[in-house]
Amino acid sequence: MKQGIHPDYHPVVFMDTSTGYKFLSGSTKSSSETVEWEDGNTYPLIRVEISSDSHPFYTGRQKFTQADGRVDKFNKKFGFADKNAKPEE
Repeated sequence: MKQGIHPDYHPVVFMDTSTGYKFLSGSTKSSSETVEWEDGNTYPLIRVEISSDSHPFYTGRQKFTQADGRVDKFNKKFGFADKNAKPEE
């Protein structure tokens, strides 16, 4: 590996600003903010807006759109008649 061309890789603490969840990981990012971790050491603190603690996919709050709902919405928007629809009386 060439010396002097790679960024410094070191441990940092990431904090989810929406939930306050923190985790220790390695990164090349640095910060002027620091925080004392559970092991008693001080690490740079990187604030993030979304992590696995707040992202809808990981928390189960994700909303799934039905494919057939999208098709119906398209057909209504562009005036296509539904072939399976019963005629109104």
